[in-house]
Amino acid sequence: MVLMAGALVSCEEGTLSSKEKVIEKSDVVVNEGHMSPEVLWGMGRLSGLKVSPDGTTILYGITYYNIALNKGNRDLYSVPVAGGSAERLTRTPFSENEESWSPDGKHIYYLSNESGSSQLWRMNTNGKHRKRLTDYEGGIDTYTFSPDGTQILFVSQVQFGKRVKDVYPDLPLSSGRVIDDLMYKHWDEWTETIPHPFVAAISRKGKLSNCKDLLEGQPYESPMKPWGGIEQLAWSPDGKHIAYTCRKKTGLDYALSTNSDIYLYAVATGETTNLTEGMMGYDQNPVFSPDGRYIAFESMERDGYESDLNRLFIHDLQTGTNRFLSQALDGDVSNICWSFDGNTLYFLSSEEAVIQLYTADFRTGAIKQLTNGQFDIESLAVAGKHLVCYRHSMERPNELYSINPANGAMTALTDENGELFSRLKPITVERRFVPTTDGKKMLTWVVYPPDFDSTKTYPALLYCSGGPQGNIGQFWSYRWNLRLMASQGYIVVAPNRRGASGLGQAWKEQISGDYNGQNMKDYLSAIDALSAEPYVDKNRLGCVGASYGGYSVYWLAGHHNKRFKAFIAHSGIFNTEAQYLETEELWFENFDMGGPFWETNNPIAQRSFAGSPHKFVDKWDTPILCIHGEKDYRILASQGMQAFNAAKLRGIPAELLVFPDENHWIMKPQNSLLWQRRFFNWLDRWLKK
Repeated sequence: MVLMAGALVSCEEGTLSSKEKVIEKSDVVVNEGHMSPEVLWGMGRLSGLKVSPDGTTILYGITYYNIALNKGNRDLYSVPVAGGSAERLTRTPFSENEESWSPDGKHIYYLSNESGSSQLWRMNTNGKHRKRLTDYEGGIDTYTFSPDGTQILFVSQVQFGKRVKDVYPDLPLSSGRVIDDLMYKHWDEWTETIPHPFVAAISRKGKLSNCKDLLEGQPYESPMKPWGGIEQLAWSPDGKHIAYTCRKKTGLDYALSTNSDIYLYAVATGETTNLTEGMMGYDQNPVFSPDGRYIAFESMERDGYESDLNRLFIHDLQTGTNRFLSQALDGDVSNICWSFDGNTLYFLSSEEAVIQLYTADFRTGAIKQLTNGQFDIESLAVAGKHLVCYRHSMERPNELYSINPANGAMTALTDENGELFSRLKPITVERRFVPTTDGKKMLTWVVYPPDFDSTKTYPALLYCSGGPQGNIGQFWSYRWNLRLMASQGYIVVAPNRRGASGLGQAWKEQISGDYNGQNMKDYLSAIDALSAEPYVDKNRLGCVGASYGGYSVYWLAGHHNKRFKAFIAHSGIFNTEAQYLETEELWFENFDMGGPFWETNNPIAQRSFAGSPHKFVDKWDTPILCIHGEKDYRILASQGMQAFNAAKLRGIPAELLVFPDENHWIMKPQNSLLWQRRFFNWLDRWLKK
């Protein structure tokens, strides 16, 4: 790869090709105050949160979608931390991403594919004088500047392994792949490139020079796929070191392990030190203290368990020791931020499922919860004397908020979708606790339709969540949207069954090795409790879910004792033995299933595989819709096809919806609308009178 240094093109607004169309906020039609899939896709989606160096302004993006064009577009905005009107900074059809402030606050940088690949651009803080700075072969995935602005750390893809045409130059058109190790695919792509971090000097005019690959010649990822971004790398305050996250494993070793580490790279010499040697789980997301002596990071204890307790650790660069700071908290830590004086760390964690803001005293480790409410917080950052974040719930999507760290008081800074929601009838989200079969209380969300009347009866849906570990708080989804389901006239029941996070590590961990045990009883306890209400028609119950939720649907289809009249499974696991050999991240299967199915002396594994949903197809008696994407390499589409075929062979009403170009999710607008229409068509067909 060659780095083309220099300000190559000067592109001002208004020079766009006539063939391109800027996607703007659409004129959404709301019928009788009810949300529809089209209304959901008409909302502006806020993302990104970068605070200006003086702490006064937030830089963020809004994405709008055009159904006819079957795509979306993201433009950049800014809003004062103190409150006020938002200012639109870009208006192009090229989706500006990975936005940031220059360290002196005089410019805004971002990535755009306007030139045909993802390259670094710069503009004034008012959005004027846009200029492309790089033409880096392979493109730039993400980046961050050194504190003094003289260097840039960026991520780009490098070739992994040899391609057929490298071995056989006379076969350049061959589409074959020669594979001799695992992790040859990951999530939704074949493993042919991997991300590497690069550091380069950058001049005032944007010219890049002296480019170095921090992992030159090494076959390792940093940041780690599939989710890692720039948060997995960090500059020291003096710009002399870079901390990066890396799991230095490949092939079978990579497929079996979650043991990543934090490494410290000396920019001048390239000397690299492992700061978490001997810490066996995920160690990631380093954040330097203001004085540069300490690095805060997230750490899991056990290798091979991706849902272990995510802890707050502190590395002391002077002593070389690691300190567990969040010992007093039985909850996962994320989004770590230092206060300016270095005495306090801010982070997000869960209390009874909802994600809230917490503080940890650096000296004592004392934990304090700052916010409290029926909402989730994400994307935390320090902004002067305040904190800023996104906040959402089952009723509303993300909006920007400021938080007073003295008392946790929150102030809305944006209301992007306020006018649209003013035309929608409100819903009610109830928090209730359902008794479980083992004598515990299970937090369960109940979402009621608009104009709910307790003297009438309604069909109800049991929502089976994915994961299986993960937060079931006040989430907002643009596909599995509980408000949208309620707006179609359904009562939605969403239990925090065993395996859900935010209710203590023991509750979350119980599900591992017990997929077909207590959590399935929890699901039935939740729907039975709601079915006992006079306003729920127990003869019109449906059960829906994706991923592990899809597994739950397939398993319940063989064990529900005629409770449900309709099932929908998206990207669900149907045959666990096939899943073990088809998936890529084997550490997940080994921990949650207890090991491979051929270990006949392993009681946990044998119990897990004996409960595979496909073994109970003879008990199926209820209509089922199976949905899958063919680019889903986590749970292959063959799982959904097997389930559909089994239902048809049994004479059970069934439908299969397959997307050749989608992965574990449905990302394209028209595919998503098709998904929603078939989803509600199926439910209405079997559950509405």
